[in-house]
Amino acid sequence: MKWTKQRLNNLFFFLGLAAVVVMMLTFDVSFVELWQHLCHAGYWLVPIVGVWIFVYAINAWSWGTIIRSYPDGNKVSTLRIYRLTITGYALNYATPVGGLGGEPYRIMELSKDMGNQHATSSVILYAMMHFFAHFWFWFTSIFLYLALAAIGDLPMTPLLGILFTLAILFCLTAFYIFSKGYRNGLVVKLIRWIGKIPGLKGWSARFLTNHDEALHNIDEQIAALHKQDKRAFYTSLLLEYLSRVVQSSEVLFMLLLFGIDGGGDFAGITLTFLHAILIVSFTTLFANLIGFLPMQLGVQEGGFVLSIAALGLSAALGIFVSIICRVREIIWIVIGIGLMKINNEK
Repeated sequence: MKWTKQRLNNLFFFLGLAAVVVMMLTFDVSFVELWQHLCHAGYWLVPIVGVWIFVYAINAWSWGTIIRSYPDGNKVSTLRIYRLTITGYALNYATPVGGLGGEPYRIMELSKDMGNQHATSSVILYAMMHFFAHFWFWFTSIFLYLALAAIGDLPMTPLLGILFTLAILFCLTAFYIFSKGYRNGLVVKLIRWIGKIPGLKGWSARFLTNHDEALHNIDEQIAALHKQDKRAFYTSLLLEYLSRVVQSSEVLFMLLLFGIDGGGDFAGITLTFLHAILIVSFTTLFANLIGFLPMQLGVQEGGFVLSIAALGLSAALGIFVSIICRVREIIWIVIGIGLMKINNEK
């Protein structure tokens, strides 16, 4: 079994390396232009990359809150949760279909420290919480935009009103689906839904038959967190939401780099930070809607350009932000993949 997990670990490792190569070769600018952008960023690149130390720490705290809700969850060290968080997100950046590479790796590694079913349900619960927080981030960002539009800071048009109405309905629908999943579990339903895809009906039926008890136990554990440990549930959700807010700091740093600071006083920088939150919110929404592309190539860049242009800023700034964020992703993918091999050697 160890040999099998080692082979899987190596597969994830080489997948990550391949992703880095692909990302390096698919920049929308030449390496000369890329170097010019990096030179323009200068020492600001340090806080832009460094802020993700805190973002991943908050993510790990959120996931750790779920893990600690299990009887055997205390066996997993905080440092190990942090490492698996970084590596999991590195694999998510590198793989297609909405970034599903990190979850199997997390389950495989976490099952070394706790029960297999507990490892699986904790990873699924955290993935659900991650997306649930995304919807709350998008939902509240709509009202943030409306508030800034009400004071005359941002434009408001009939088209935007229609788009915001549709977005609110979209988020409310997602809240309903997530609430059903948290109350009743969703793994069994998900496997059954996969069985409706042409060619996968037989696999779905066999998988449900062979793992019926384990799958129902996982669903019960998912439902148990919401029913029995509401404090852990809402703490995890709040932390995931907070990580989105902290993530917006990297865009704030880039806006400040371009001299966009609202006058430079506390009120001006606060307003600029609120704009950064809106930019991240719109961009992540756009990227997740078309999340089947590996590393969301071209999608994230387009999202940054559109969201920044919607706030009345230049498209050139949008291109700069997207390129620097892509560089930051590559740096953290390399760190995550490196942590994977360091852990194996230990």
